[in-house]
Amino acid sequence: MPFAVYMIGFLVFMAGVVWAAVVVGVPQLYITFGALVLIAVGALFAFARSRRERRHHHR
Repeated sequence: MPFAVYMIGFLVFMAGVVWAAVVVGVPQLYITFGALVLIAVGALFAFARSRRERRHHHR
């Protein structure tokens, strides 16, 4: 799957996690920091996964 599809799915997941954290009462600073870290990790995984699939299709 393309990189954008992975990122869209991950961002939807992140929106749910952030919403749950707000509802539970987690401080905004922690939510912001956690969201930034998870977005970076999600981008790395999505890039690695899409690159791996691209290599597989070229063989």
